[in-house]
Formats: sequence, C-alpha cells, structure tokens
Amino acid sequence: MVNSWEPGVDYNLGDVVEFQGVQYRIIQPHFSQGDWTPNVTPALWGREYGVAPSQPQQSYNQPPPEQRPWDQHDQTKVEFSEEEKQKNWWDLDPERQKQLAVGGGLLAGAALLGGGFLAYKKHKENEEEKKALAWGLQNWVTDAQRRAQEFHQHGPRGPVTWLLTKGNRIPQGAFVAGHESDGTPLYFGRTFFEGGVHPGKVSPNFQKGFIFGYDNDEIEVEDYEILIANPDAVRWAEARGTFDPQYLGATPVEGGREQSGPLYLVQAPYKEGTHPGKTGPHLRGADITYGGKEKIVDTYRVLVYNQ
Repeated sequence: MVNSWEPGVDYNLGDVVEFQGVQYRIIQPHFSQGDWTPNVTPALWGREYGVAPSQPQQSYNQPPPEQRPWDQHDQTKVEFSEEEKQKNWWDLDPERQKQLAVGGGLLAGAALLGGGFLAYKKHKENEEEKKALAWGLQNWVTDAQRRAQEFHQHGPRGPVTWLLTKGNRIPQGAFVAGHESDGTPLYFGRTFFEGGVHPGKVSPNFQKGFIFGYDNDEIEVEDYEILIANPDAVRWAEARGTFDPQYLGATPVEGGREQSGPLYLVQAPYKEGTHPGKTGPHLRGADITYGGKEKIVDTYRVLVYNQ
C-alpha cells in the first residue's frame, strides 16, 4: 500500500507517495515541507503516468463516456516513444496531435501548468499554442527528472551534468560561473520557457533562485536545472561580438535552445560583477540580465570543453 504524502518526513530514493489521489515517485531525497506538495515540486517528485487499462466494451444501453477536454484528463491512455518526445508539437502529424490530446497524452504538461510552473510570458488564448506549450514542457521536465534520478543514484556521468532543483537549493558541485559586485557567487541555470530552454544565472540571494532574460525582460522562476561540472573538464574561451563557434578553437557547452537555434553558456563583465548568460549565432554578443532587463555585452567568455 502506498502511503500518503506528509510534511515533516525524510523521503529517500525509492519512495512512492500518494497525494490528492495521484502517485508520485521521488526525484531527490529531501525533508518535506508544508508548502512543497508533490504536485508543485517537479524537482522533488515525479508523477507516475501509467497507461490506463483498456475499458470494458460499452453495452447498448449505456451512454458512451464523455470526451474530456485535452487538459482535464486523469490518465494517460496513449504511449509515445523517446524519439517522438524530441519533436516539436508543430512537427507532429495532425492526426497524431489529435490522438495525444484525446488520449491524455498532454496530461503531464497540463498538470505542471496547472500547478503553477511558469512557462510563458503572455497567457496563451489559442488552444493549439497551449497544447504545444504543454507538450514541450512535459517532455523537458520528464527528461530533467530522469537526469536527476540518474545523478542521485550514480553521480555525474560526464564532464557536465544538468541537475533539476528548486528555489535556493544550490547542490554541491554546482559550477561557479560568475559573481555579483559584492562577491556573491553566481551559477548557471536553465529552464523551459515559451517553447525553448533558456540558460541564465542562479544565486542564493535571488528570491526564487533562477533568473534569465527573455524579450528584453528579466524572468525569475523557482523550477530549473543547475549546471554541475568538473572544473578540469571545461575552460573559458574569449569571444567578441556575434557568436561564431568556429573561432573558439574548442567545442562550446550547449545550455539550451530556442526557435532561432542553440544557446551556449557565457559570462560577461557588467557593473563590477561577472554575470552568467547565453549566446548563439543569432545573438549580437553575450545576453545577460541586470536590473530587471536583458543586456547585450560585446566582450565575453564562452564555456568550452577542455580537449
């Protein structure tokens, strides 16, 4: 029998709990707090999405089951492959989109959005845009949860690892990517937002933990991945202006992606600090944030692999 989730409990790897009629499997060990319920802490708990059993055949005197809206299912009745998860919603066949929507295939994304996961700047009025957002979000979160489970069970498997965390929880081994003017260390983070995965900066002093730039603004969120890196496996390479990887002489560390292309990890000096941020071939330099706004810095350094 699965125990109900409770605050004030030490939960460890392998634990499964039930909350509001739904089962959750632990992502990382922790001491539970009253406001960290499983439905709003994807960094700590992963919802169990089993394929629903087949329904018994309807008799002639029974009405057919009511078809629920795509974001109000309580079971996933369709399966999808890892290869399919890597596709953009708009690249799926329209008939496949319909199967996923009708069969609860967007349940995880809908639950995350309903639980308060900040994944968009402006509310989506178009239903297809909402579905696309739910699809991308659930695929990123489930992949991030898998990476976190592997890390907590086996440790890092390569020179860099992205580890799902929440708020001001800075794990041991987080890569120091810069500092504030007062010397406070800054780290690399990333999260899903508006269909892309955006790198930015993490600080123990930020209210929610992670800040990144989007559409000229500074966005602050509490659910994100933080970079764990072997300091001997990476180094900084000088860069200037529009990013061009062929001039680095090394392979840059990819931190995310948006519709315009991949995003790489950088640091740039600004206002007596050194700020982590992002760049890409479609950007005019290092994209960092300061004082509530995005800033483009011409001279910066790119994180690359030591080869």
